[in-house]
Amino acid sequence: MTTINIRQATVADTTIISDWNRAMAWETEKKQLAPETISRGVERLINKPEYGFYLIAEIGDDIAGTLMVTTEWSDWRDGLFWWIQSVYVAPHHRRKGVYRAMYNEVKSLAANHPDVCGYRLYVEKDNTVAQATYKQLGMHETDYLLFEDMR
Repeated sequence: MTTINIRQATVADTTIISDWNRAMAWETEKKQLAPETISRGVERLINKPEYGFYLIAEIGDDIAGTLMVTTEWSDWRDGLFWWIQSVYVAPHHRRKGVYRAMYNEVKSLAANHPDVCGYRLYVEKDNTVAQATYKQLGMHETDYLLFEDMR
């Protein structure tokens, strides 16, 4: 059995998180992200914990995966949703339980935050492998569609 250690990211992890966010955007949506912009965005979140946090999964000395959590206030529930975003698992570490370990850490951390009322994420509609993983972990598809208007 593979031992997966989970820790919170530091500024020293900016490059790997940025590179993997760019890889994930290309893999899932064929979008190219500007390296300078994504690096600034990653570093800003790490330096402003009120925005959220990143988790790093390690197998031995190798970084195996990354995940970002941001928050959304729900007045309907008088609580916070933790949004799971920017999930990436290195190809050679996939199907080893890396995402499961990171998700379980999110839930464990939330246990110390009584305002957290649930966990949400969005997934590319054609990414059926990821959707199956999320369902296997007890998440379910909502009735909501996601809309945006970019500035």
